[in-house]
Order: sequence, then C-alpha cells, then structure tokens
Amino acid sequence: MNLYSNKQKWKIALLAIALLLVGVSLFVSHTIVKGVSERERERAKQWADAIKKKIELVQLTNGAFTHIRQLERKKIETWLDATKELSKETPLDIIPDYTLPLKIINENKDIPVIVLDDQKSISAFNNIDFDTSYFRSIFPLASKKELKRIFEDSLVKLANSWNLKGQGFTIEVYTDLFMTYVYNDSKGIVKLEKERDALINAFNQELIDNQGLIPVLLIDSTSNQVIGSNISKEKTNSKNLEKTRKELLLVNQPIIIDFQNGKKSVLYFDNSPELKQLMYFPYIQFAIIGLFVLIGYIIFSTFRKAEQNQVWAGMAKETAHQLGTPLSSLMAWIQLLEAQNADPMITEEMMKDVVRLDKVTDRFSKIGSIPKLDDMDLTQTVKNVLSYLRPRVSDKVSIELMPSQEISTKHNGPLMEWVVENICKNAVDAMSGKGKLEITIHSTPEWAHIDIKDNGKGIPPKKMKTIFEPGFSTKKRGWGLGLTLVKRIVKEYHKGKVFVLESQVDVGTTFRISVPL
Repeated sequence: MNLYSNKQKWKIALLAIALLLVGVSLFVSHTIVKGVSERERERAKQWADAIKKKIELVQLTNGAFTHIRQLERKKIETWLDATKELSKETPLDIIPDYTLPLKIINENKDIPVIVLDDQKSISAFNNIDFDTSYFRSIFPLASKKELKRIFEDSLVKLANSWNLKGQGFTIEVYTDLFMTYVYNDSKGIVKLEKERDALINAFNQELIDNQGLIPVLLIDSTSNQVIGSNISKEKTNSKNLEKTRKELLLVNQPIIIDFQNGKKSVLYFDNSPELKQLMYFPYIQFAIIGLFVLIGYIIFSTFRKAEQNQVWAGMAKETAHQLGTPLSSLMAWIQLLEAQNADPMITEEMMKDVVRLDKVTDRFSKIGSIPKLDDMDLTQTVKNVLSYLRPRVSDKVSIELMPSQEISTKHNGPLMEWVVENICKNAVDAMSGKGKLEITIHSTPEWAHIDIKDNGKGIPPKKMKTIFEPGFSTKKRGWGLGLTLVKRIVKEYHKGKVFVLESQVDVGTTFRISVPL
C-alpha cells in the first residue's frame, strides 16, 4: 500500500484551498485599493479646483485693486488741480474764491503725499504714518536737528521709491518753479492687500500642511512652471522637477485641468502613504501567516518524526523480543534432530536460517539505540550479504561484485548488511526475478561508495523524491518502510548518504550508499 500518495493528495488539496483563499483575499484587497485610489483621484481634482478658485480670486482682486488705484490717481490729479488753483497769480483787485480747492485738498485724509522742490528737498508732506518721534526711539541721543535731517532723508527715499513705481507728477507751480508730487496707495488699499495676502497665504499653507491630501503637482502645460504643489521644494525645484514629474507619471495617469482662460495645466499626483501601505498589506499579511505556518509545520513535523522514531524503535525492539523465544526453541529442536541422527544437510540448512533469524533479531534490537561503529572492511561486509543472497534468489538473476580492494571504514556490520540486503532485494523485485545485479565498491578521499545497479523497470521521475518516504511501496503487500529504514540507518547512524544515482524507466536504477571515511 502507498500511504504517501494519499498524503500527497491531501497536501495538493490543502494547497489548492490555500491558493483559493489567497486569491479571494487579493481580489478583495485589490477592490478596496481601487476604490480608495478613485477617491484619492477625486480629491486631487478637488485640489485642482481649489487652485483654480485661488487663481480666479487673485485675478479678481488684482482687477479690483487696479480699478481702485486708477480712481485714486484721478483723485490725486484733482488734488493737484486744486493745489495749482491755489498757486495761481491773481490781480490784486480780485479776491479769488478758494473754497472748492481747499475743500478738495482737505478731503485727502488717507492718500500719502510727499512734495519735493526742484532741489529734491522736502517741501511738504501729508498722511505720513511716522514722524520724528519714531526715530527718537531708534536714536535716543540724537538732537532735534539730527532727527529732523534723518526724518527728511527717509521721506526723500520714500518719495523716490514711489516715483519709481510711476506714482508721481512734476508740475510748474510758478514760472520756472517745478514741484514733484509723489503719492502711494491709500491706507485702505494697503490694508485690503494685506488681508488678501494673508488669506492667500493661509490658503496655500492649508494646502501644503494638509496631512490628508495626497502628494500633488500642478504644472502649466505651456510654460512648464509649477502652479501649486504640496511636495517638498527640493523635489520641485528646476533641477529635480522633471525627475519628480516622471516618477509621478509612472504612478498615476495625470489629469488635464482647463482653467477656461486659454491656459491648460497638468495635474500629477502620487498615492497617499496609507494607500501604499494598503497595497502591500496583503503580501505582508501572507508573509507573516506563512512564517507562522512554517514555524508551526517545523515544530509539529519535528514532534511527528520524534514520535515515529519512538514507534519504530519500539516496534523493532518488540519484534526482536518476540523472535527471541522461538529462536531458542528452534535451536533446541535442531540439537534434538542432530541427537536423533537426522540428515546432516537438513540440520545444516536449518541452522543457517536460525543464524539468519538471529542476525535479523540483532538488527531489530539495534534500532532506536546508538549502534557501535567498528573500523572494518566495507567490501567484506558486502560480500557477506551477497553470499547469503545468491542461493536465495532466482537462478535467472546474475549477481556480480566488481573487483575492488579493501576499504576500511567505521560502520556497524549487521546494520550495513541490512541496508545492502534491502536495496538488493528491491532490485531483484524490480527485475521480476530475471536480470543482472551489479555491485561496485570504490572510494574518494572523503567517502566510500557502494553502487547497486539493476536492469529492472526503473523509477518514474515523479516518484523519485518519495521513494524514501514512510508508506511508499510499489508492492501489493508490505508497509513501505524498507527504504525509510535504509535512509535512517545510513544517514542518522553512519552520518552518510543514500540516494538514487540514476534511473531510467525500463532501463534500470542505480542506488548509491556513501559512508564517510
């Protein structure tokens, strides 16, 4: 019977179930990952829409500020007209009415104005939000004259900066007397711009610091400039931008964003760290489960082998014990036959079988205990086996021992004879009682080899790895433990090796037994 084939079927069935469970788990995890990926793609689109709203807000506010600045420029122009009206020369007999110009000039409560004479010195100023007291806190030891000079120098520098921005007028106040009037944005515009910039900065900071937002990169498709991103500046600078773009392109298909202003942008985005972990989680989980299963298998396999060893040792010792009594009885019957002058050939052959049974009993008694290894001739041990087998096998089976010299190695004679006998008997069975059995003994610097070659039916490749497993047998009767015991004796007791050197179906098989020298 072949117990191992049934075990193999169970292994295949369990493996198929395990693969099915793995497949189902991977399918479910893939479905979850796909859903999360789609949601992250939508979040990336929402982020792009937020950037679009930001751009629209900036464009709208810039347009509004431009319009307000134009109005303030006209207001300054009106203020200058009123100033020029006050500077006009009038006849002494006419009393001019300055009510309207004065009203216009006095209405300017928020637009800063600095007036410079033709020598670029301060002539007048209005709505300036600092004075000499400001510089007093910076220069506490300065005199009033020095503070006044510092204050006027600051006004001149401020006026020049305003003039560079195109916010100035040079007019002829009197004949050949020119004055420069420069102004800046009103306090209201400055305040509104600060609030707008604060809102935009807060908006940008919220996008960058948002831990729930996936890594995104929005690039203008025409200029290839970064419009918005929450990726580190090191990765989005001019040196690494193209590399980062290609890396993101490999992860997700980019999204084209149309801002409806003649410009299109490309949105590149990466998977979130949580999604990446989710993608690898099933494999990590299977690896951990597989590790636990492997450890459990090794532990239980060790326990099982230890239990099998105890069972085999117990069976062998019990068999040796049970054989002891009938052997003693047979010895007595042989002695009785000899005393009764029975045919000597009968008693001689009976004695050979009794001796053989005694040797078998000795073999079984050694299973489970550490055998004694003696330094003896391995070739002689093999010859002893062959001398016993030749008269007990079919005459149609030729057994040949190739010429070999004495090879001395440490081994247990009875157990090694059992090994060779077992393999030889299997070879005779494989030849169906007809064929040629060749035994070759040779050595290398480290090993002594016994090659047992037959020309029987051979071993199929698919069974090559299972022949030494418990329960494997090609016979209708038998427990399938012969080669298992052979392997145990050679490997565990003699620290050697036994394996199929070569085998071909319908050609023959060669077993090799290797014992260390």
